[in-house]
Amino acid sequence: MAKQPMLKFVKVGRDMPEKRDATLRARDFGEIYAEFASRKAEEQAGRCSQCGVPYCQSHCPLHNNIPDWLKLTAEGRLQEAYEVSQATNTFPEICGRICPQDRLCEGNCVIEQSGHGTVTIGAVEKYITDTAWDEGWVQPIAPHRERPESVGIIGAGPGGLAAADVLRRAGVQVTVYDRHDRAGGLLTYGIPGFKLEKPVVMRRNEQLEAGGVTFRLNCDIGRDVTFAQLQEEHDAIIIATGVYKSRDLAGPGSGAAGIVRAIDYLTASNRAVNFGDSVPEFESGELNAEGKRVVVIGGGDTAMDCVRTAIRQGAASVKCLYRRDRENMPGSQREVANAEEEGVTFEWLTAPKGFLGDPVTGVVVHKMRLGQPDATGRRSPEIIDGSDYEEPADLVIKALGFEPEELPKLWGVEGLEVTRWGTVKAEFTTGATALPGVYAVGDIVRGASLVVWAIRDGRDCAGAVLAQLNAAGAVAAE
Repeated sequence: MAKQPMLKFVKVGRDMPEKRDATLRARDFGEIYAEFASRKAEEQAGRCSQCGVPYCQSHCPLHNNIPDWLKLTAEGRLQEAYEVSQATNTFPEICGRICPQDRLCEGNCVIEQSGHGTVTIGAVEKYITDTAWDEGWVQPIAPHRERPESVGIIGAGPGGLAAADVLRRAGVQVTVYDRHDRAGGLLTYGIPGFKLEKPVVMRRNEQLEAGGVTFRLNCDIGRDVTFAQLQEEHDAIIIATGVYKSRDLAGPGSGAAGIVRAIDYLTASNRAVNFGDSVPEFESGELNAEGKRVVVIGGGDTAMDCVRTAIRQGAASVKCLYRRDRENMPGSQREVANAEEEGVTFEWLTAPKGFLGDPVTGVVVHKMRLGQPDATGRRSPEIIDGSDYEEPADLVIKALGFEPEELPKLWGVEGLEVTRWGTVKAEFTTGATALPGVYAVGDIVRGASLVVWAIRDGRDCAGAVLAQLNAAGAVAAE
């Protein structure tokens, strides 16, 4: 009888891939975790309890079959593990790197609840797919037959690319439109290289292009091509623009030079550092933290990306202001810990009141306390009277989240309904909007959310589009 490779959690402790020393990793933009060796990956995968009700799977937006690919990994059957992982996830190596596993799969692991430490699901997922690329197991997109129908996808972020992948594998002709010069959306220009190295994203873009997906980049809908033209050209349209409009700061001095948007700051860094592009705002110092006292305002994952980027750019100091305490921040606790190791200072229960100087020289800060819970159940921050103080700053980065652009107005589209938050109204699971043949997925429907949810939406929507095309084809054949 073969030796049972699973249920090792009682004897084997949780272990992560080795993390590079903070003083060394803070000098570059390489990923901070090393790769699992095969023996270590098998050992850690073998800690899975193979529980009857896998909460890791049910709490994954993609419902990845995590217990099965952990078991296959523990048995050394890596190619099969990859095939199971790829069956439900278009980009498993990306999710393995950037998903907040501590809030999703790992945070709901049964053995974690019993005090044994969660299975390192994300690290194993990354290892499986990185190995698949290295071994040539990742197959090119090759539809069994070509179909005449055409689908246009607006936005080359994770939701749009996931939909493109599913549709192209079914033989549909797919064109992806994006305003940027490279596909990938926030995967390319928003998330720093120390969390997601850019060749990981580029090889997926190349796989899609080699498989027959057409990319029209540097293409701004409403300016370079109208929405009406897309409707004439394609049998269906999927809106996957994401949300890029930054929430703003109020208060005296908020328009001063040196107060910048997080998306501009991160994009400039990714272009200059990871792609070697010439970025005048980076080279001039406008969007470069080198030698500066940096204050980042916000507590989400974008704020974490900003503070850790500023450290790597050689900032004199980096502080993060967040109006709630550590336990109530929306960002990943793992990211906070990494930032602290690298030298970031967090000022909990603080918020900006105003700004000094132009260019900015400081932030006037309120101290806060947590009051009664709000409608979401979170305790509302309240200003402590007379607690103001000044925080010196040469660069202030606003990382307060994102809102949708006014697409109907921007594109001149009548009948595209939006919610009171400005997001596109779309049917749950299918993404169908009020306009026939027009769908919407990802953050433009949900509001700012996780990459894994955008992938889920893109895949679900692609299935609905295929159903629509099949139904139309059946009617035409009658």
